[in-house]
Amino acid sequence: MDTLILLRHGKSAYPDKVKDHDRPLAPRGVRQAGLAGKAIRRFGHTVDLVLCSTAERARATLEQAAIDAPVRYLPDLYGATGAEILAIVEAERGDHATVLVVGHDPGLPEAAQILDPTFTFAKFPTSAFTVVREGRAELHIPR
Repeated sequence: MDTLILLRHGKSAYPDKVKDHDRPLAPRGVRQAGLAGKAIRRFGHTVDLVLCSTAERARATLEQAAIDAPVRYLPDLYGATGAEILAIVEAERGDHATVLVVGHDPGLPEAAQILDPTFTFAKFPTSAFTVVREGRAELHIPR
């Protein structure tokens, strides 16, 4: 794997009596997710494989981002730590050059910090993504 992209889901809504796993995207999250997809493509990243949390907001983020690649929906990405995310990526990546993970905070920034100990962030906002290549992580906040 040459490139790992870690995409946090878009801003979610908080409807009454809806479990955390089932929360949808808020209208702002729908817009953010579309912008994230455009930014990933604008930077020239051709995603070969997507690993996506089964949480509704992660699935909706991927749909709005319109990434054209095979997708594996993995329940273990929901609530995963950074180390767990990286173990999942290692188990699933095969010979794919660019893997996109759609998931959650704090696991995604933790994974970036494991791969690049110099990676620092004050905040990992919704629909932000980190590109990790050659041991270096770079945060992108599409707006």
